[in-house]
Amino acid sequence: MGGSSTRHYTPQPQPQPQPQAPKKPHNCEVILKDADIPPIDWSSVEKLPDQLYAGVFLNQKRKKYWVDRTSHHNCFMVFARDLAITWADDERFWQWAIFKETSDAFVEVAELLNVCWLEIRGRFETTKLSPGIVYEVFFVVMLKDHAYGWEVPVQFKLILPDDSSQEHKENFMNKQKGQWIEILAGKFMATPDKVGDIEFSLCGCEGRNWKKGLVVKGVAIRPEA
Repeated sequence: MGGSSTRHYTPQPQPQPQPQAPKKPHNCEVILKDADIPPIDWSSVEKLPDQLYAGVFLNQKRKKYWVDRTSHHNCFMVFARDLAITWADDERFWQWAIFKETSDAFVEVAELLNVCWLEIRGRFETTKLSPGIVYEVFFVVMLKDHAYGWEVPVQFKLILPDDSSQEHKENFMNKQKGQWIEILAGKFMATPDKVGDIEFSLCGCEGRNWKKGLVVKGVAIRPEA
């Protein structure tokens, strides 16, 4: 009789799915056109996230851009040099100082010497923000130990691209001194159908009392926690 006709099947190895390259954050190529030296290393998409998590200075350290490590959404800091501060260039009222950032880089901060009319304004393009995400806008400031003249609450305001606005007052008398604090100006959702500039302001003009001892680092714009 003939031999067995049984055939042994050897399974063929299945092709392994290729890992997807990390997705670039929203509008990052446009944003990084303003990056300071050293430039971003574009040689590998895999290297990009770590550079963006660490943060990149823009426009001669007038802004900083980074990507949140958890949500992967865009975040920004608008430093004091990029804000419109009334009388900031008059050495009788304000002085500029150098502050060491967490990244060991140095940025300029504005220290209030003495004014009776405190007004700080800034603006930012919403097209650089991750769409569909709720963002919070914070003024990052410090009250020095010798600060005085803050009996009247300070007004914070946020104006959105559709001209709607949010405003409230903050009592600086009960703020901690000697450390950086964040004061919320407002929050909003970045949407593709309502693009434009947001405007934010800090005003202490009521009462015209003289104020001293406020240090302004800038304005942080980041996803709601």
